[in-house]
Amino acid sequence: MKKKRVLIIISVIVVFFFLSLMLRFMMGSVSLGEKVAIIDVGGIITKSDAYIKQIHVYRDDPSVKAIVLRINTPGGSVAPVQEIYRELTKLEKPIVASMGSTAASGGYYIACASDTIFANPGTLTGSIGVIMQFTKMKGLYEKVGLEQQVIKSGQFKDSSSIFRDLTDEEIAILQETVDDVYNQFVDAISESRQDRLTRDEITNLADGRIFSGKQAHTHKLVDKLGNLQDAIVLAGELGNIEGTPRIVRKQRKSSLLEQILGIKQNSYFDDIINLPGVTFRYELSFGN
Repeated sequence: MKKKRVLIIISVIVVFFFLSLMLRFMMGSVSLGEKVAIIDVGGIITKSDAYIKQIHVYRDDPSVKAIVLRINTPGGSVAPVQEIYRELTKLEKPIVASMGSTAASGGYYIACASDTIFANPGTLTGSIGVIMQFTKMKGLYEKVGLEQQVIKSGQFKDSSSIFRDLTDEEIAILQETVDDVYNQFVDAISESRQDRLTRDEITNLADGRIFSGKQAHTHKLVDKLGNLQDAIVLAGELGNIEGTPRIVRKQRKSSLLEQILGIKQNSYFDDIINLPGVTFRYELSFGN
């Protein structure tokens, strides 16, 4: 009788285990066999932690044989973009980039970490460059009679102040910084695509202009025209997966605040609450 109870308990545990496994499999969080992992890079990039954590998960998963970057972003802050790019270049697994509607500036930077870049003919890409923006409120403060007194330790400590115009010296210093970070962008592209483009050819294209996916393909900024499914097939081939590759893709959960506000990315909300000041980005800009 006692043995029968033990067997019943074990049977129940086994059934629950397999039911749980099947449920997770149906929800897409687990895929059996050799897999291609998809990492979604979307929205304005202001942080890198979540992306890097996902990269490490797939790096350490022996069943993941290749990675597809699904990119839908106009770019974002310089340092997070560089951190994501650097972690991707450390991977010893094949990487294929698939550009969605937009993969511009920092989005293109990240795509350069891949072995092959796919774009749709109508993808918006390019915008290779750096933008430093200032919110200037001097006129508004003068109208309402507000004035700021500044005590500073150095001549340039309050550069980019919203209460005054930039001096010629400050503009020169900031331009030098922008040029340095711009050259870092060109270096990354040159390193990634040195077998396709010379540095001079990249520099001629890296003036901030945007390209359609078709134009980018003509200029050798992307390797193939195709969609996400095409990128998955190639990733499976590069990962030596026989047959149709299984897919693993983390579904992003919206926070309660995002659901209330009806927004999809935390970065948009971050931009709303950020105090006026300087932004320093690899980002496609339409003057906003």
